[in-house]
Amino acid sequence: MAGATMRAVVMEGFGGPEVLRLGEAPRPGAGPGQVLIQVAATSVNRADVQQRTGNYPPPPGESEILGLEVAGVIAALGEGVAGWQVGDRVMTLVGGGGYAEYAVAPASTLLPVPGNLELVRAAAITEVWITAWLNVFKEAGLQGDETLLVHGGASGVGTAAIQLAKALGPAAVIVTVGSQDKAAACKALGADHAILYKDEDFSKRVLETTGKRGADVILDHIGAAYLEPNLACLALYGRLVIIGLLGGAKAELNIGRLMVKRQRVIGSVLRARPVEEKARIAAAFRDQVLGRFATGELAPVIHEVLPLEQARRAHELMAANANTGKLILQVDTTLV
Repeated sequence: MAGATMRAVVMEGFGGPEVLRLGEAPRPGAGPGQVLIQVAATSVNRADVQQRTGNYPPPPGESEILGLEVAGVIAALGEGVAGWQVGDRVMTLVGGGGYAEYAVAPASTLLPVPGNLELVRAAAITEVWITAWLNVFKEAGLQGDETLLVHGGASGVGTAAIQLAKALGPAAVIVTVGSQDKAAACKALGADHAILYKDEDFSKRVLETTGKRGADVILDHIGAAYLEPNLACLALYGRLVIIGLLGGAKAELNIGRLMVKRQRVIGSVLRARPVEEKARIAAAFRDQVLGRFATGELAPVIHEVLPLEQARRAHELMAANANTGKLILQVDTTLV
């Protein structure tokens, strides 16, 4: 509908959570190969925080509205879309625009929501579960007899990585966490060891825990500040996958040790990949992982569900590292 608007979380400049407010934005339309989704729920991710502070602009052509994943029902089909119908329950990655009543996504990246899964829970899956699966198994090639170290084990990506490593390995899992409560939560999900990074030298503890062998795969969102201790506890032929830069973008690298231990450092992002690549990733995830949510073998961990108008509160919780698992923004309570 020309000139139609929708409720959306808008930003009044860059800064802290206080720049977020509920307002109105133009309702998008589905272009060729796209679908328009009536959003039931979205979630808060670290990338949203980065974008809010002006450090992570959306890719060209994507919505300036925050939000990298949605779950809802198809409201309209763009030209050339086949295999989907208006009313289908779907979840998907989006390049932006999740914090709103409607969002547009390429039909090729859609995933069907398992029939037993509520949409508000489905909103906790695509961004962090695909990120964890892609980087741990596809980029780093974790094997069942190996050890995985996950930094931020109680985060959305962390809670997904723990479950995936156990379901698809099973591999040994070590996590770093900020509190005893988070350690207990991670162990309940299957983590074998939890290291309190505020109180312990995680690198030394990993070597102690593994009999000096080290971790075969490390999933890291810190970046520069953790490069040296990560490589110090990375095993022979180990793979370090860096998916975030919370601890900076530049660090000194001991290339000699990297060569002697035949280690690999892998940089990875998901949002900036071309649609065609995201479609291939989503299809593989659907084939290899999605069915495990229907059986209950895998389950998203949700810290709290808040209404869309409390996006600011959700960002405050994330900034304080108060959450274990995902923070969900419910957009439409009539969609289930």
